[in-house]
Amino acid sequence: AARAAAMSTLITTAKLNDVDPLAWLADVLARIAGIPHSRLPELLPWEWRKPDQQAAAA
Repeated sequence: AARAAAMSTLITTAKLNDVDPLAWLADVLARIAGIPHSRLPELLPWEWRKPDQQAAAA
């Protein structure tokens, strides 16, 4: 039940920030192991950009 609650919280937080939960979770799970601790806030839903938006911003 705790895992389901955690997943529900992540999904709801993404939705409240107008982020597609599936795209966000897939990107975060793919990137989290290789990102420095100092850059982890970039993965939060309110800071996150889709990979194609990241390329356009660079």
